[in-house]
Amino acid sequence: MNTSRIALVTGANQGLGRAFAEGLAARMNPEDVVLLTGRNEQRVADAAREVAALRGTRARVEGRVLDVTDTGAVARLAEDLRARHGGVDIVLSNAVARVLPDESQSARADEFIDVSNSATHAVLRSFGQVLRPGGRLLVVASGLGTLGYLDPRLHHLFDGASLEQVEYAVESWRTAIHNRTSEEAGWPRWLNIPSKVAQVAAVRAVAAERRERDLADGTLVAAVCPGMVDTPTSRPWFTDYSQAQSPEQAAKAVLDLVLADGVDPSLYGELVQFGTVLPWHDGAPLTEQDQLLTP
Repeated sequence: MNTSRIALVTGANQGLGRAFAEGLAARMNPEDVVLLTGRNEQRVADAAREVAALRGTRARVEGRVLDVTDTGAVARLAEDLRARHGGVDIVLSNAVARVLPDESQSARADEFIDVSNSATHAVLRSFGQVLRPGGRLLVVASGLGTLGYLDPRLHHLFDGASLEQVEYAVESWRTAIHNRTSEEAGWPRWLNIPSKVAQVAAVRAVAAERRERDLADGTLVAAVCPGMVDTPTSRPWFTDYSQAQSPEQAAKAVLDLVLADGVDPSLYGELVQFGTVLPWHDGAPLTEQDQLLTP
């Protein structure tokens, strides 16, 4: 069996995803492989070449075209990694759809949900099956991904839900947006809150099924919140960036978790920020004004 480690990062052309790829390439070993993925073939090729050429790079860096909204493509890549390498050791699910403050949230709902939620479900399902013992499968979410940020009427859709039930809830939300009944049902106008809660709920669902065997062999499945990061996606939402991290700074805390020896059981299946669990039931619904000002 090939003993090299295989790491995969989605949404890795730029921003935080690019920083994840750079950090992994610098901190992994020369026999290891970092797969930098994205939808655009030329951007993927350019980014992979640039990361490979960085002074601190040690691992081999390869670009792979992957549209995470194509569930078939996600499954095929996972099976390809199983066939070629016996599986994958590190998966960072980081792809995100960019929405600007002046854009219609409802008009962008399908793209946002497809990239942030349907893709998360596909990554968890396909790469969870090929994650090698001792591996890491992390979904990049947000501090707004705790259940309390949703209207209490919606909590039952996600609390203790299976992955299939989370998927059903997300599609129900999508339908309500199209039918213009979402706000009446309690869904926030701003897409990011239900989306992030659903991402964390999906991670919790998968982790609940795998927990015993994963902890026995040192495998970690979790959601991570990198904190405020200065990227093209987040910048339009802020007026004050004095407390924002660079993508490289934000990536370091996540990669410290990824590359740590052993797994802290208290972090397994949770939303983790800077090594600390953000409790699932924390948070409170935001006012409409808060939603306009919060990224």
